[in-house]
Amino acid sequence: MAIDRTIAGVETVASPAIGGLVIGFAVAQAIGVRFIWTERQSGEMTLRRGFSVRKGEKVLVVEDVITTGGSTRECMAALEQHGADIIAAASIVDRSAGRADVGVPRTSLVSLDVPSFEPTACPLCESGQPVVKPGSRAT
Repeated sequence: MAIDRTIAGVETVASPAIGGLVIGFAVAQAIGVRFIWTERQSGEMTLRRGFSVRKGEKVLVVEDVITTGGSTRECMAALEQHGADIIAAASIVDRSAGRADVGVPRTSLVSLDVPSFEPTACPLCESGQPVVKPGSRAT
C-alpha cells in the first residue's frame, strides 16, 4: 500500500528527535496537521513532555534517514503506548534499499543500498582498512 493513499487519514505527524524534527514539521505543515515528536530520556524513546495522543489517533511517523528502522520503530512504540494508531512511515533517505521493516507501509524520496555491519562482522575491519569518519575534525 502506498503512503499517498493513506495521507487523507493522517491526523498527526510524529518524528523521533533530533534528525526527524525539521522534515517531520515540514510534512505536517504541508498536509495541514499537527506535529509532535519523541525523544530519548534515560536511553528510552518517550513522547515529548507536554504532548499527548488520543486513543486511535492516526499518526504518520517521518524520519530524515532510515537505515535499520530502529529509531522509527522506537518512535512508533512510544506513540502506541499512548494509544496512537501508526498508519504509515516515511523518510527522505532509505539507506536499506527497502529492506528495513517497520511494520507499516513506508516510503522514501530516495532509496540507497548502503551496507552496514556489526563491528564484529565488518569485512573492512577484518581487511585492516582504517576507520574514517568523513567531516570529523582531527583532535
